[in-house]
Amino acid sequence: MTRPAHVLYVAWGFPPARGGGVYRALATSAAFADAGARVTVLTAAREAFERYTAVDAALEAHVHPEVSVRRLPFDWPAREPDRARWSAVRRAAPRVWWRVRKELDRVSFPEVGYGPWRRVLEAGARQVHADRAVDLVVATANPYVDLVAADVLHRDHGVPYVVDYRDAWQLDVFTGRRKHRRGSRVDRLEGRLMRDAREVWFVNEPIRAWHAEQHPAAAALMHVVANGYDPQFAPAPRLEAPDPARPLRFGYIGTMSRQVPLEAFRAGWAAAAARSAEVASATAHLWGHSSHYAVEHPGSSSIPVTPGTPGTPSALPTGGSGGGVVVHGPVSKTAVAEVYAQLDVLLLILGTGRYVTSGKVYEYLASALPVVSVHDPGNAATQVLVDYPLWFPARDLSAEAVATALVSAAAAARTADRATRQACADFALASSREAQLGQRVSALLDAAR
Repeated sequence: MTRPAHVLYVAWGFPPARGGGVYRALATSAAFADAGARVTVLTAAREAFERYTAVDAALEAHVHPEVSVRRLPFDWPAREPDRARWSAVRRAAPRVWWRVRKELDRVSFPEVGYGPWRRVLEAGARQVHADRAVDLVVATANPYVDLVAADVLHRDHGVPYVVDYRDAWQLDVFTGRRKHRRGSRVDRLEGRLMRDAREVWFVNEPIRAWHAEQHPAAAALMHVVANGYDPQFAPAPRLEAPDPARPLRFGYIGTMSRQVPLEAFRAGWAAAAARSAEVASATAHLWGHSSHYAVEHPGSSSIPVTPGTPGTPSALPTGGSGGGVVVHGPVSKTAVAEVYAQLDVLLLILGTGRYVTSGKVYEYLASALPVVSVHDPGNAATQVLVDYPLWFPARDLSAEAVATALVSAAAAARTADRATRQACADFALASSREAQLGQRVSALLDAAR
């Protein structure tokens, strides 16, 4: 009997880190373990997430019991929140310090903030292989420095590897522009890493196609492995209409960064309330962080809001003020299903860009609720939703277009029958994380064996 394949999964962000990419890492490591592999995860120290990016402590309980986690020290001077630890030079000339810091970060590896982690990560990968021979490395990015663990074991021992892009290194997914010129250090490094890989994964077809054009020698290795929803966290499908005696609750769950068009949503919401008594009596609840980091600076929210009660889903109020829009604090991934259970219409508010999908779109599908798209129709998310029976896209980001979608979704929330809602639930089945990962995981383990 042959031994189980040993898979090294490399992810800087792994529970208890919080952020969209963490869920892909959690699910992918579990998928390999469920398929019979022995999985070791190489990630940053828990203290790094607590200090620099904030944590979702409840996520650690969802790490697969057969997955072994090794944590490596990580220092991020530019994100140091304690000014007492800043050098005298940084305090006196912060802009000069930052310019020098960026150059130092890129000496070892061409990535600001994460470059210095290269040596630590390479040593960690070599130690894992020395303890038990690694048969396959799966490295997820960003950060892109994660890829060096795969590279070093491939160069040293011929270990095959997968590059899993949950984001794009050279492509700005919002603008469609290149971030690094052709022939640059990043371009050359990425090209080599792709050509040497067993497979290269992307979260949607537009991103895969862009990279196939940039790196044609690796095009045959490229696959789309969409994010999908995680059944243990996803909402249960709602097959019954809400109580007609209570006002509707619209809701958004996700990071409210500067790319998210909250201003456009707010203008559309006001226009819809002026047009529809149903929307006028409703409330819109926005849940999430205002940035990807632990220290969220004042003024980071894009719209004037009425603060809600942050923390747990049970705090979701039945009414609101400030035009009916209420912003809550972040909610643990382990509790988002409770938030969905209190909502009647979902708001998919995304940054502009034909390469933007967002992981939450799949979770939204699992709810079987009406979904209002407040994003550029050219976004990749449109292709995910196009056949969903209760999808209400704004034709553009004007207040009028957003209002029309909101009013139509409110009507559907009241009138959609059980058969329509069941069709939504059936449509979502193909978007589970297991459905997205299963074929690739099986193929890779068969090759490893």
